[in-house]
Amino acid sequence: MPMAKEREKKLFLIGSLGNYAAELKLLLTTLLLLCGVATLLQFLPSRFTISSSDLRFCISRVSHQPPPPPPTALLSTPPPPLSTPLSSNGTTIIKRFFNPYGSAAYNFITMGAYRGGLNTFAIVGLASKPIHVYAKPTYECEWAPLPPNQNSTSTTGYKILPDWGYGHVYTVVVVNCTFNHTTLNADNAGGRLILRASTSGGGDASLNTTDTIEVLHEKPGTLNASLFVSEPKYDYLYCGSSLFGDLNPQRVREWIAYHVRFFGVKSHFVIHDAGGVHAEVLEVLRPWMELGYVTLQDIREQERFDGYYHNQFMVVNDCLHRYKFMAKWMFFFDVDEYIYVPPKSTIKSVLHSLSHYSQFTIEQMPMSSIMCLQEDYGKTHRKWGFEKLVFRDNIRGIRRDRKYAVQPRNLYATGVHMSQDLAGNTTHKTEGRIMYFHYHGSIAERNESCKILVNSTEITHDKIPYVLDTTLRDIAGVIKKFELKMIGSRLQKTRQ
Repeated sequence: MPMAKEREKKLFLIGSLGNYAAELKLLLTTLLLLCGVATLLQFLPSRFTISSSDLRFCISRVSHQPPPPPPTALLSTPPPPLSTPLSSNGTTIIKRFFNPYGSAAYNFITMGAYRGGLNTFAIVGLASKPIHVYAKPTYECEWAPLPPNQNSTSTTGYKILPDWGYGHVYTVVVVNCTFNHTTLNADNAGGRLILRASTSGGGDASLNTTDTIEVLHEKPGTLNASLFVSEPKYDYLYCGSSLFGDLNPQRVREWIAYHVRFFGVKSHFVIHDAGGVHAEVLEVLRPWMELGYVTLQDIREQERFDGYYHNQFMVVNDCLHRYKFMAKWMFFFDVDEYIYVPPKSTIKSVLHSLSHYSQFTIEQMPMSSIMCLQEDYGKTHRKWGFEKLVFRDNIRGIRRDRKYAVQPRNLYATGVHMSQDLAGNTTHKTEGRIMYFHYHGSIAERNESCKILVNSTEITHDKIPYVLDTTLRDIAGVIKKFELKMIGSRLQKTRQ
């Protein structure tokens, strides 16, 4: 039986091969052909190769027409070099030419021009920084009355560079135009303020390029001379720096509610949107805009011009001069900072004690933006930022940044942390009277702030000692009730 089965297997294999004889012949022929090609290739030069890219190129040449040649660009042809004989022995000097094209930066970019009195103006803008660093540009101011029978008058413009050299391509310039012993537009018939900005050889020593710019047009009947001597509309006005980035609307909600209550009914807030007031932030500001507490200015176009930190020096100077006669005191700080005065004091009493100063600076209380109390576990999402972030940096003996407030009528220009261009005195000795709590970076955090929960009154984190400080936490309930009273419950569902 085993022998029979073995014989059947051999017969089956032979039969199968017979059925596929044609296919086997084709396979053997193909193998023979490939072996022949391989043998032939051994006798060809090594540089003769056929790659897959060569095959794709051949195919593409067959299937596609060649693209038309690109249009020839019209290029400016420089003048040919000149040869000037130096001596009779044939020595020559090759004279080279330098051909300028385009412009690296604008001579002057205006943001605003404002009256500072009956005979003085301030023009706020940007200018090419290299020209101001390495050259001596000049400014001339002209007042041109609208009545054709009146003569123009001119004066030299005094420039102030208030950005401490921080500018990039552009630096901030405030031009003061004071026409001595002259009341301009005394008949209220209108006029124009014209600025002549001259490079004085900056950029090209062979040229004195002058741009003539109408920076202010005063229509007939619009000059209110009493503005410069009357009581201002507001006691306190906030000039905000440029807001940018993906801001947390809940933190903005808390900040504006806190400070409207802090400064009171005769206060106003000027917010500058450099891209940070997205739809959710706008919804938080809208109720206070409707009540007349907030003015929102869209300054996004300034991003075209490369200055320091979204051109914040220009922005605060524009705010200073735009609202100079509308407030007794003007404050400069950020939306992650909260002004505070101790109990038994008010902002009114503190500023009255500092009224003989044109400017004072404010002490910083730096707070952690990630550490919260363990007892708030599971409830942090319902608490406001200054309510749950309660640990203060306790490093002593170091200098910290300060913010400031001014009596704006005494200033010619201003900065971010203080003004250096003012009439009158400045004091820094305000410790214990007024301070600001700084929650650095919290305004841009869209997730839960509490990253570390602490069950202690003291802790050291990243080599920085912190202590528990519940100063603002203790008044959070009062702020929430104030917001509810002022604008109702419309912001109760605000998300981070």
